[in-house]
Amino acid sequence: MIKRPEELALLAEAGRLLALVFGMLDRTPLAGMSTLQIDAMVERFIVNDLQSRPASKGQYGYGFVLNCSVNEVVCHGVPSQSRVLVDGDIVNLDITLEKNGYIADSSKTYLIGEVSPAAKKLVQVTYEAMWKGIRAVRPGARLGDIGAAIESHAKSNSYSVVREYCGHGIGREMHEEPQILHFGTPGTGLVLREGMVFTIEPMLNQGGRRVKTKADGWTVVTQDGALSAQFEHTVAVTASGVSVLTLRPEERGMIGG
Repeated sequence: MIKRPEELALLAEAGRLLALVFGMLDRTPLAGMSTLQIDAMVERFIVNDLQSRPASKGQYGYGFVLNCSVNEVVCHGVPSQSRVLVDGDIVNLDITLEKNGYIADSSKTYLIGEVSPAAKKLVQVTYEAMWKGIRAVRPGARLGDIGAAIESHAKSNSYSVVREYCGHGIGREMHEEPQILHFGTPGTGLVLREGMVFTIEPMLNQGGRRVKTKADGWTVVTQDGALSAQFEHTVAVTASGVSVLTLRPEERGMIGG
């Protein structure tokens, strides 16, 4: 569970490369693209440009590089040629990258074209909630502090937090201990120690928190059909607080914000 300095350096490099993937996506007009086209584009970029491996492909029998979760899809949306992104959509792109045996994991919810004010607010509050959780990370804090910070921000904005899916430790394996719940009670749970590396990845719903899995066995949607949004970063507990290993250039300064 505790990573050595040399392991942290390798995880940081994987995280740096994964941030470049999102930089590429930020520059790409996604409207009009199918989610399968996005999957193929990301695979080419990771393999050819970054000389890395898309860690999700083949994991648990999954056949694609990323998850594309559109609108009411909470997580694990499967890329499809028939699902073309159009004005008004929100889409979470969840991507993993492995370099030199170590894996980084991150996701971002994109606004496609003209999006409703209600959808924009959901996406913004979800992003803020992730950062509330990240800012709770420091040696001696507890896992419950992270979940409580996220849940409090979501509830204060009248959103619900999905409970069935959580953050996770990460390193040589995509999913390691501990589990990082996005709800909880301050001062409870595992004590955080320097060298721990895990993801924080809250999913917030406009409506109720209940979800269901579609017949494909992967795609998770809100039970009431309301919109859902998610953001994710891979973080490391440091001696003085937290380091965001998948930090993107425009996010520098967010820790203290």
